[in-house]
Amino acid sequence: MATKIRLARAGAKKRPFYQVIVADERSRRDGRFIENIGTYDPTRNPAACKLDEEKIIAWLRKGAQPTDTVRQLLKKQGILDKTAAAKA
Repeated sequence: MATKIRLARAGAKKRPFYQVIVADERSRRDGRFIENIGTYDPTRNPAACKLDEEKIIAWLRKGAQPTDTVRQLLKKQGILDKTAAAKA
């Protein structure tokens, strides 16, 4: 089973709010997921991003692949740098 770390949309029309989740890549965007590992609110100024760093690092070590958008969020939080340092 290939897993992805991706965003699941929530919130009202024109008021997006996202959950950062780990899901099977075959499941729908807002469908079944394995674990919720954070939130992202782009409507705030600046955008609010709350991530569980320990869970994300554990999932990346297990082989979960972040999507492009989630990869950018992880870079801004400095989590990708920590995982790269742990591998080296």
